Amino acid sequence: MLRLSQPYRASLAGSLDELREHSAPPRAQWRRWAAVGLWGCLVAAAGALAYLTAERAGIRSMQQGTLHRLDVYATGLRSELSRYEYLPQVLSLSPDVLDLLRAPGNGELRRDANVYLETVNAHAQASASYVMDEAGLTLAASNWNQPGSFVHMNFSYRPYFRDAMGGAAGRFYGIGTVSREAGYYFSFPISDAGRRIGVATVKVGLDKLDAPWANSADKVLAIDRNGVVVLSSVAGWKFRTLRPLSTQTLQQLAQTRQYTEAGELTALDLREHQPWSGGAATVVQLGTDAPGAKSGNDGFGPDLLLDSRPVDGTDWKLIMLSDMGPVHAFARTAALVTMFALVFLMLLVMFFQQRRRIVRHRLAAREALQRAHDELEHKVQLRTEALSEANYHLQSEVAERKRAEEILKNTLEDLVQTGKMAVLGQMSAGVTHELNQPLAALRTLSANAVVFLERGQPEQVDLNLRTICQLTDRMGQITAQLKKFARRSGVELQPVPLADVIGDAVFLLGQRIREERIELEQKIEPNLCALCEGNRLEQVLVNLLVNAFDATAAGGPPRRVCIVALRTPEGVTLEVHDNGPGIAPEVMARLFEPFFTTKEQGHGLGLGLAISAGIVRDFGGLLRATRSSLLGGAAFIVSLRNGHCETTHD
Repeated sequence: MLRLSQPYRASLAGSLDELREHSAPPRAQWRRWAAVGLWGCLVAAAGALAYLTAERAGIRSMQQGTLHRLDVYATGLRSELSRYEYLPQVLSLSPDVLDLLRAPGNGELRRDANVYLETVNAHAQASASYVMDEAGLTLAASNWNQPGSFVHMNFSYRPYFRDAMGGAAGRFYGIGTVSREAGYYFSFPISDAGRRIGVATVKVGLDKLDAPWANSADKVLAIDRNGVVVLSSVAGWKFRTLRPLSTQTLQQLAQTRQYTEAGELTALDLREHQPWSGGAATVVQLGTDAPGAKSGNDGFGPDLLLDSRPVDGTDWKLIMLSDMGPVHAFARTAALVTMFALVFLMLLVMFFQQRRRIVRHRLAAREALQRAHDELEHKVQLRTEALSEANYHLQSEVAERKRAEEILKNTLEDLVQTGKMAVLGQMSAGVTHELNQPLAALRTLSANAVVFLERGQPEQVDLNLRTICQLTDRMGQITAQLKKFARRSGVELQPVPLADVIGDAVFLLGQRIREERIELEQKIEPNLCALCEGNRLEQVLVNLLVNAFDATAAGGPPRRVCIVALRTPEGVTLEVHDNGPGIAPEVMARLFEPFFTTKEQGHGLGLGLAISAGIVRDFGGLLRATRSSLLGGAAFIVSLRNGHCETTHD
């Protein structure tokens, strides 16, 4: 054994102490935690700033689109109103109207004026046209021969009458006290020899103007100067107010009877607030009891961006309420991206700091080792023999370590090769197991074809040969589906009639059923479909039936198996019951493990149930076993989603 001198041991101990001092963690751990906390605050602040910036940008972008749509709506509304604003002036120039106002008691003049107004109103497609004298009494109207005629009605209390008598063209929106219908009123004074003798009025219905607004994702409404909603994309908001009206305003509305027929003007439950990012935008929330409002946790719905613009030529204002959900989602995404970027940057900085620390420690260790090496060189002359012996031992240890590394490398390569061979063996065993049933059916069908050929029954031979072709294709599908199952690929699900799948599976096993005298009972609900792939579900059913047949062989005659297919509230189930000895409790826990089987060696690989369970999982279903069988043995239940099959009726 190599023994070092006391001076050399002291020198080496000093070098190790210096190396340990460099590699030890810093004493001031609180500084590290303080830096982490400061960085966390910075990340949170950056996320908040990114959220506010993105919210403000989203609001600006949304406002640009909203104002453009408001311009379109306002232009359409103004265009519709401009179609009728000239009509009262045209009526005021009619000789029939002037003659009637000069002689109000003349019945013939009244009839001519009524017919004229009726004709003009029909061509203009207005709601009503009528003429009032200077006292507000209606002398002639387009609806003179209809129920609820305006003739002999006095409308002097209406603002449009007073404006016209004052010499200006009147405009007014309100609910008719006679027709009970809302409309926009245009009026114009009628003068004769410099004296105002009456007023011509045209009423226009605006009910169809807000119909296209209902197709918009935004909420659009028009309010008058008092804040009463006169048009809206939400029917329940019409004749509601944005805020409670003052007593003076209510008295003025009562005098003009503008909305008397609409009942009480209740205010919408509206709450305004500024967005977190500030700015000039207005954000509102509707109460959950308001028509068309969405539910919220605090009694108010989600945030809505409010934008408005006046309608030229009227005292109305168009308002659009846009859902702020996309803006909030964009802002949250921006905040998360910013925070994740900063966290990534922090991790990157920590990574480089750690690398620098490691490099520094390595340099310190190298320096310490260099000093130790220098000290060893200084004592070479004194301890030549000891160092030679130590060198010999070190070379032996290096050689031994190289041999161990070579052995480890060869062992790892053998383990990798063994793993590959195990996977190949498992796949080969799975393919062999899945092809046993089609091969048995091919053997039976080919033997039957020879017999039918000898009997001179070519139709049966043709049928068997076609079935053999189908089974051959199905064998190819089995291998492809096993590969697909192994790599967990997706499946194409479609509604499949369970009666067809059960019939195909029973057909494949028909020869064994007849030879072994197995009583097979089927309880299948009509028009029952499952969402799956028919060929793969048929493989599952064949595996379950073969296991049931094998189980009944141990129980003695009579051998009974029952197939049940029924509809459940969760979907559909396919059950296979047998009267065998059942499943032991210790076996139940390992039933679906690969290569686990209770059969004798050479009679099963233990892959059938594992593969079947995987296929059912690909369908989104579940395969389970139970000891509660209808026949007293075991039962396997396949639960699948319901598929809606198309049925035809004769």
